[in-house]
Amino acid sequence: MRARRRTTVLAASLVLALGAVPLAAPAFAASGPAAAHATTTGPDTEALEAAIAGLPDQDATAALVRVGGKGSWRGTAGVRDLRTGAPALEKARFRAGSTTKIVTAALALQLAAEGRISLDGTVQQYLPGLLTEDFAPITVRQLLNFTSGLQPGASLGNTTEEMYPHRFETLTPEEVVAASVAKGPNPDHAPGERQFYSNIHYTVLGMLIEKVTGDSYAHQAAVRIFRPLGMRHTSFPAGPDPRIHGPHNRGYDWFDGKLVDVTDWNMSDRWAAGDMISTNADLERLLVGVFRGRVVPEPQLKEMFAVPDVPDATMGAPFSPFKLNGRTVWAKTGSRPGYHTVVAATRDLSRTVVYSVNSTDARGDGEAIARRFAFPAFNR
Repeated sequence: MRARRRTTVLAASLVLALGAVPLAAPAFAASGPAAAHATTTGPDTEALEAAIAGLPDQDATAALVRVGGKGSWRGTAGVRDLRTGAPALEKARFRAGSTTKIVTAALALQLAAEGRISLDGTVQQYLPGLLTEDFAPITVRQLLNFTSGLQPGASLGNTTEEMYPHRFETLTPEEVVAASVAKGPNPDHAPGERQFYSNIHYTVLGMLIEKVTGDSYAHQAAVRIFRPLGMRHTSFPAGPDPRIHGPHNRGYDWFDGKLVDVTDWNMSDRWAAGDMISTNADLERLLVGVFRGRVVPEPQLKEMFAVPDVPDATMGAPFSPFKLNGRTVWAKTGSRPGYHTVVAATRDLSRTVVYSVNSTDARGDGEAIARRFAFPAFNR
């Protein structure tokens, strides 16, 4: 991580960046008696209000938080654009990052439920010629739970600063995968032996979905998931299109002590692993639909929550379990420059939270962001 927080240089640069911007007052909306401050059964509204108070600050320029389940709460704070100081939009669209993997996993599991693929079937079977003969068989299940052993593919940089000059360049999924294959099998462990989180697993899944269906990944996501769930504001960019179409809050990141606008960015290299654009309301529909079995039927649904029995594994396909105040919360994060996203819920949906935070270090310490904006939803 860049060492920049709470230093004199940072404070000075923040004053310069935000000094002309009026602080937008948080906007709160709650429904039902459980939203009252005095309740002990609904979300901790005081903690949630405190989390988004004072935006924009050095860590975020805007936050949209949506809590559901037994009692609901919504909060919006910060600014839409630092140049104008216009207040943040509650219904803004944003780059949802790796929460895209929920959609990719769901599509693969739907195809398994239909008998069109087997979770024990292999990449070599469904995508002949993609891997060289050096690779041991890799199953669909191993792609889903990040144990395929594939090495990371091509990228345009490892940090936001490195990627920024290349933000309008295109790196196709085929190029990403070809670079992974060129590295050969992982020399340290075979498929199924260790869990390693990387976009490469879900990039290959996207290619597999297209091969099996004979259709584009984006269209399959639309007809199988977005339209049935009423996710009217969720989509994928048209190829290398760097824009977020429709209302959105601009994203920023710190470069050398200055806040730089990182909103416009070609994310096509992330594709089925992280290229989705959505809204809080739509992601809540996705979260609830998946957890209720409306998207993936049993027994395939259990795969989304099945942490593999390998050393140090922490993720299912793709949800991760967390213990918060004595209950298990299943979550998936997503991060793209300027945008950090979380979807999380108890398995019985008694409490859900979805947020989009315009973090100024969205690809940095995701846990710190979640502790501030998501954890309070599970205080009680």
